[in-house]
Amino acid sequence: MRRLFALATVVALSACGAPATDDGTTLVVKTFSQFGYEDLYREYEASHPGVKIKEENIGKLGDYTPKLQQWMQTGKGAGDVVALEEGILVQFMAKPDQFVDLREHGAASLEPNFLPWKWKQAVSGDGKIVGLGTDVGAQGMCYRKDLFAAAGLPADRSDVGALWPTWDAYIEVGKSFKGAKFFDSAGGVFQNVLMQQGDHTYYDTSNKLVIDSNPGVREAWDTTIRMVEAGLSANVDQWSPQWNAGFKNGAFATIPCPSWMLGTIEKQAGPELKGKWDVTRVPGDGAVRGGSFLAVPKQSQHQKEAAELAKFLTSARGQTAAFKSRNNFPSSPQAIDDPVVREFTNPYFGDAPVGKIFGESVKALKPVYLGPDNIAINDRVVNALTAVEQKKLTADEAWSKAVADAQRLVK
Repeated sequence: MRRLFALATVVALSACGAPATDDGTTLVVKTFSQFGYEDLYREYEASHPGVKIKEENIGKLGDYTPKLQQWMQTGKGAGDVVALEEGILVQFMAKPDQFVDLREHGAASLEPNFLPWKWKQAVSGDGKIVGLGTDVGAQGMCYRKDLFAAAGLPADRSDVGALWPTWDAYIEVGKSFKGAKFFDSAGGVFQNVLMQQGDHTYYDTSNKLVIDSNPGVREAWDTTIRMVEAGLSANVDQWSPQWNAGFKNGAFATIPCPSWMLGTIEKQAGPELKGKWDVTRVPGDGAVRGGSFLAVPKQSQHQKEAAELAKFLTSARGQTAAFKSRNNFPSSPQAIDDPVVREFTNPYFGDAPVGKIFGESVKALKPVYLGPDNIAINDRVVNALTAVEQKKLTADEAWSKAVADAQRLVK
């Protein structure tokens, strides 16, 4: 099946007229986390003699962002294709002239290949196409079904999902849970609750800071504080060594998981826990957390070739392949409806129908506007929540600190 898929991709590339070169061009792609492009790179190189692709990956978005800022400010180092995560997109969209307008390379005709709201996010006010969408962070809830069974709770994914139609219900289940802590960290849960609280978070759509006046932010904060005060958090920061180890040693029983996190869980939990992790619905009405775009910096010495590569990687076939590789859920309606995605089950997670779980509501979701300093502000809010977890600050003291830190940042 993989061989047939690869052959079909190569044929499709030939049909779309992507230029082949024979001058030994090397295209440098800058990414963070896991985009699942390894097989796609090889397929592209096979159909484009002379083109070599070199991916330079930085694991954490928090480490990647300042480096990308430096590359763009100095005009060197960004390579040929860069990944822009939705949380940092706005700040780079503020200077669209730093990027190639992909309209100049035929991208305007690709609009029907993306969810409408995803497409609009990377189009500037004057119509420049700054980036093409990769994935959307469709939400689920991952859980250890063996720990649920040991605690006397249902373990079947349908029954587990029915336990928590709301976050309040999730808290009540957590209070009754015996054994491991119920979730990993306040910061991880908070971001998922926050993305369900309306169409913007710390900024309104005019880029005015509204952290202290947006009721959705305070609702997400208060909900998360109730979880902390109920003793449900394992208090292990996401992406820390302790968090990585927590998947393997059973430090927590649930974790809100965007589709792209499944690969991380499998990697950290290891083969010995295959079939013990599972996936079900997230509390609330669903949400999107994360998702990225590919853009071509003006500093690229191979803009035409880079644009063609970005178009290929973000095509419906490219997104389908990335989903199969790393569970990065597509932003292409054609890919979402592809039986390869729709009927995909993940063997590590007990053959969970992840294509169905993540695809059921993603088309109906609307984006949440994230302002220019969204990630930096969110870091400060998460730090304040961590201080509550560690009993260094009261909830009220931490909220005041989070607001003050955010206001100080944007002055």
